[in-house]
Amino acid sequence: MKKTNILKQFFEIEKKPVKGLMAYEWVVMGYLVMTLFLILFTYTKLQYPEAMMWGRLRIAAITVALWCVYRLMPCRLTRLIRVVVQMALLAWWYPDTYELNRLFPNLDHVFATWEQELFGMQPALVFAAQYPQAIVSELMCLGYASYYPLMAVVLLYYYFKKNFEFERASYILIASFFIYYVIFVFLPVAGPQYYYLAVGLDNIAQGVFPHIGDYFSTHQEALAVPGWNEGFFYHMVEDAHAAGERPTAAFPSSHVGITTVLLCLAAHTKSWRLTAFIIPFFVLMFAATVYIQAHYLIDAIAGLLTGVLLYVIMFVASCPKRK
Repeated sequence: MKKTNILKQFFEIEKKPVKGLMAYEWVVMGYLVMTLFLILFTYTKLQYPEAMMWGRLRIAAITVALWCVYRLMPCRLTRLIRVVVQMALLAWWYPDTYELNRLFPNLDHVFATWEQELFGMQPALVFAAQYPQAIVSELMCLGYASYYPLMAVVLLYYYFKKNFEFERASYILIASFFIYYVIFVFLPVAGPQYYYLAVGLDNIAQGVFPHIGDYFSTHQEALAVPGWNEGFFYHMVEDAHAAGERPTAAFPSSHVGITTVLLCLAAHTKSWRLTAFIIPFFVLMFAATVYIQAHYLIDAIAGLLTGVLLYVIMFVASCPKRK
């Protein structure tokens, strides 16, 4: 009987459906329009401007189509589908930042220098070399691979347990993503896995960090993921990098930042089980970004700080207005 009631709730028509786009969809459309103008202004300098514009038109059409489906059948299921599709499209938006930020001179030499001055070394170069053991490697790769599953866990918890805040949690998460994407477009930092290979590990070990200008506009070669190369989670990370990674989005670490937002969302539910489940993965994620050489340590620290800041800003911005 309970299962029947739960299933019924999925298809129960809402008495007061939302008339326009959801807040998170307005965020997507805002980013779409902003980057579309950027494409038009830099059209002759881009490698695939037509594909980028058509991609945006398709996403706009998908968003409108999902809104139409919801208006025809306004229920919890169609609300969920709208969020799931926008979350899935984040995988398309991420490498798109590379197509835009490679128009600007690379800044890895600046961040590698700061790293050296702060820590007296390059943690991304030392960490995996000091701890190559299989168990450490697999734990780090497990933490890194948990990125999208953690999003699903937190959002589904809200959907089933705190549905009245589901759209709000979705907005906080998706808006945080697109704020990071804006930063990545205008702050071209590739990260250790790309920069170390481009300038040579000998230079890095000696504390020499050459400026490479627009090198990454034509090069996407990266170092192999360090660690135990026979591990299950190692291969998951390696395959993910081969499929969608680009020399972009290093500072701040959105992996750490988004996981921080997820931890804050979990804490907001006041479910100690959910929060306790997220915490170990949060710690592993922070360490893993440096271990696999995806980020400088300052990227991970900035990800933590900006994650907290974004959560607070988005949480306040999404508070119901008092009449």
